[in-house]
Amino acid sequence: MDKDTLVRVFSVFSVCVLLTFQQVGSFHNLSKQKGGDHCFCKLKGQIDDCSCKAETVDHFNNAKIYPRIRSLLVKDYFRFYKVNLKRPCPFWSDDSRCAIRHCHVEKCPEEDIPVGLKIEIDDRFLDPAAKYSEEGQESGCDEDHDKELGYLNKTISPGSYEHFARWKEHDDALDNFCDRHYGEDSSGQAEYVDLLLNPERYTGYRGYSAHRIWRSIYLENCFRPKNSYGSFIQSSKLEGLCLEKRAFYRAVSGLHSSINIHLCSLYLFPGVQQPGLESGAGTWGPNLAEFQNRFSPETTGGEGPHWLRNLYFVYLLELRALAKASPLLLHEDYFTGVEEEDSAVKEAIADILRVISSFPDHFNESSMFMTSPRDANSVWDQNQANKLKAEFREHFRNISRIMDCVGCDKCKLWGKLQVHGLGTALKILFSSRIDDRVMHKESGHSPEDFQLTRSEIVALFNAFGRLSTSIYELEEFRKMMR
Repeated sequence: MDKDTLVRVFSVFSVCVLLTFQQVGSFHNLSKQKGGDHCFCKLKGQIDDCSCKAETVDHFNNAKIYPRIRSLLVKDYFRFYKVNLKRPCPFWSDDSRCAIRHCHVEKCPEEDIPVGLKIEIDDRFLDPAAKYSEEGQESGCDEDHDKELGYLNKTISPGSYEHFARWKEHDDALDNFCDRHYGEDSSGQAEYVDLLLNPERYTGYRGYSAHRIWRSIYLENCFRPKNSYGSFIQSSKLEGLCLEKRAFYRAVSGLHSSINIHLCSLYLFPGVQQPGLESGAGTWGPNLAEFQNRFSPETTGGEGPHWLRNLYFVYLLELRALAKASPLLLHEDYFTGVEEEDSAVKEAIADILRVISSFPDHFNESSMFMTSPRDANSVWDQNQANKLKAEFREHFRNISRIMDCVGCDKCKLWGKLQVHGLGTALKILFSSRIDDRVMHKESGHSPEDFQLTRSEIVALFNAFGRLSTSIYELEEFRKMMR
């Protein structure tokens, strides 16, 4: 190499080193100026509309909940989620499908799905052990029924059955916060997805299509104070809303923050092309710069730290739902057809629900939809409370429908699952039928009693697991910034 070439190489190298040190110095000065904690400046003290402190949640989640929920969600009962990813967008023409390979959802081979998830266990098996027998795991059941009598009790007229179905549909509509196709899709297009094969992470799906989803959620489906026109509500204007409307916004904002944290913690860094390797192969890992861009006060008009604070709100909301539903969840079978694993799952459920019930400062859902005066913005009478509750439920159902408009299949999968989980939590907290069901834990219950489907249970635990992971990842980003 001649002298002139060496000089040019050294000059380029010197410029690169100088730029690197300038960037490091700039980041160091910002961290020093803000105490290395400017994204987390609101994650101290009491959480809005809750009696709990953020520091209490950090310790409780990272030390007690996160290790347990992480080990629970790899079990077969929770790892397979049935979902329809082919439903068309009901609000606009979907013309922006994601063509990036990371948006693709890996299909679940039929043989990988546990047999217990593919069959219906009915009342023929009075002995629980019979469910694990070869006969109990047969999917065809027609030969076990009297062909002449059929399936209907002939002493009840078809018209009465129709009325019963309508009553049940009406009761379910009053309970459910998600669109009816969630978990109970009658189109035949719903399929089981292995969540471990399709982890939630950055796919490259962004731009107009992704922004339109969140704009529609915030602008058209969140309760808004007067003179609030942006895609999100400024934290300073939230106090102009009643508790119920504030809670709705904070839950949606907290879910949004959680999803953003997942994308930042498993971000795709492009790799250097190597002979024999697929083009564009890279590595997944935490992206601190992306995290700062999404949450620092400088890039979010001062709102980013408040969005992180809302994560704690929705975490406490779902934590409370699990605690409230624990008498029902403890009596579930968690059946997959593998007796040893099903038994281990029941023990793990009992353990994590015991820990959740020990939390000292649960979210107080009884303070919502009250008919007695609470503050200047409170609901005052029963009619107003019922109307607000119906609006609350319908707004969230619209959000569940918007998930069918997501252009990336993997993003749609995790969006639907987490919205389904949050909707199940709201159903538990605000159903008019759950209190009687919890107080009277009868072994035989009629269809009119409050129930949770397997799909709802899977979504509830996985959604809470996502929130728990987000709070855990926050601590990792905090360490990186310091």
